Amino acid sequence: NSLFSLFQVVHAHKPHFMALHCQEFGGKNYEASMSHVDKFVKELLSSDAMKDYNRARVYLDENYKSQEHFTALGSFYFLHESLKNIYQFDFKAKKYKKVTGKEIYSDTLESTPMLEKEKFPQDYFPECKWSRKGFIRTRWCITDCAFDLVNIHLFHDASNLIAWETSPSVYSGIRHKALGYVLDRIIDQRFEKVSYFVFGDFNFRLDAKAVVETLCAKATMQTIRAADTNEVVKLIFRESDNDRKVMLQLEKKLFDYFNQDVFRDNNGTALLEFDRELSVFKDRLYELDISFPPSYPYSEDSSQGRQYMNTRCPAWCDRILMSHSAKELILKSENDEKIVIYDHIGPNVCMGDHKPVFLSFRIAAGAGKPIANVHKCCVVQ
Repeated sequence: NSLFSLFQVVHAHKPHFMALHCQEFGGKNYEASMSHVDKFVKELLSSDAMKDYNRARVYLDENYKSQEHFTALGSFYFLHESLKNIYQFDFKAKKYKKVTGKEIYSDTLESTPMLEKEKFPQDYFPECKWSRKGFIRTRWCITDCAFDLVNIHLFHDASNLIAWETSPSVYSGIRHKALGYVLDRIIDQRFEKVSYFVFGDFNFRLDAKAVVETLCAKATMQTIRAADTNEVVKLIFRESDNDRKVMLQLEKKLFDYFNQDVFRDNNGTALLEFDRELSVFKDRLYELDISFPPSYPYSEDSSQGRQYMNTRCPAWCDRILMSHSAKELILKSENDEKIVIYDHIGPNVCMGDHKPVFLSFRIAAGAGKPIANVHKCCVVQ
């Protein structure tokens, strides 16, 4: 049970402020599944594991009839009863408001001033008739420390064959453009600049060409074309000797490599060198070292919690990134115990096709502000 796995993490780390970002709310056929969402939300808010969280904000983009706005994003925020004086930013009034009680916003998020939400323009990803990709941003202030939390969903790879053609792939270029747009948007001139955390499904993929060339270094490639159009529909990589054993089969939505252990052993660390999409943003974004296996695409068979699906090359799609100023906020521990933890949830449990990731850390009171200029950022005007 994926909620149980989440509650285990909550119990282990006992966060005072918890942000939970979800994508594809209601699943791929959201028209039929949106009814399950309400059950999930009620279960989450009323569960025994969350009973000490006496304030909550839930933002669910459920308005799937609006082609122009629908992103299927869900952002949940839980505040522990021991936390005093938490403020959330009102983007219209341009001031902070004290957070009390539990509130759920769904359907049209456009009308709440407590967040900014945007869907990427259609021309960012023309292959997709109706994409749900976009972002939701909220701003918080705890112990005089202000920060943005941005829930983001970037574009996927439409075809393994196209992803394989060039390095870097055409899709990584589309994600690069969209992420750059979001970063420019959240630090533009409209509001005071604060530290930010951006997390969600970035759909970052390994450099397909380089990975295939490495995994199949000693293989020969056979190209299969469609009889009528002469279009490449399948690539088969076979070992040169060893009875020409098939190592990898590649189709638009097939990535069938004969040995999944390469993605699991030592958390797939050997493949991290092919995880290159973030390098473009190294001046703007920081990420802790990854020490968990690729988070996508896992089998949706509930008895196969560790198994990958043979649809895509496994990759670290789900990430938690931050501005360099946010990195400074994260409290460095006095002694060497590990206070900052970046890991995945439910390693052996089926959590859907993505394995969620989490970041647990502490923020020092008044962190991130030069001592000379500590001002109360959260005084409500």
